[in-house]
Amino acid sequence: MRAVVTRVREASVRVGGEETSAIGQGYLVLLGVGPEDTRETAEKLAEKIVHLRVFEDETGRMNRDIAAVGGSILVVSQFTLYADLRSRRPGFSHAAPPSLAESLYEYFLACLSDLGFPPAHGTFGADMQVASINDGPVTLLLDL
Repeated sequence: MRAVVTRVREASVRVGGEETSAIGQGYLVLLGVGPEDTRETAEKLAEKIVHLRVFEDETGRMNRDIAAVGGSILVVSQFTLYADLRSRRPGFSHAAPPSLAESLYEYFLACLSDLGFPPAHGTFGADMQVASINDGPVTLLLDL
């Protein structure tokens, strides 16, 4: 699994011109699923994200996790994180097939909920418009 985790002041997703999810302070997580990923991978990634200490403490150091700041998480499926860019036109054969990807995406959402962070989320496979106000900016790439 690959995730681009952006610390945000706010983020939202629209499907069909209608806002379907929005959060205030927290993380926007773009999630890609690879063909070798498993439920264990989803569990490890969710745990890693929830325990990242990238929010500033009173001294200005990135030392707080999302729980410490009362943040929220917005997850958007993003198969393009597995793009093959050897040519000018990206190929996506390195991404998991949709049936596996959707199953693990849903499981990842459940893992975040089990960790105390029921996520807002996009719609798997939909054409979505994602908006965010990055905070910092702090953007991290996690590749498990």
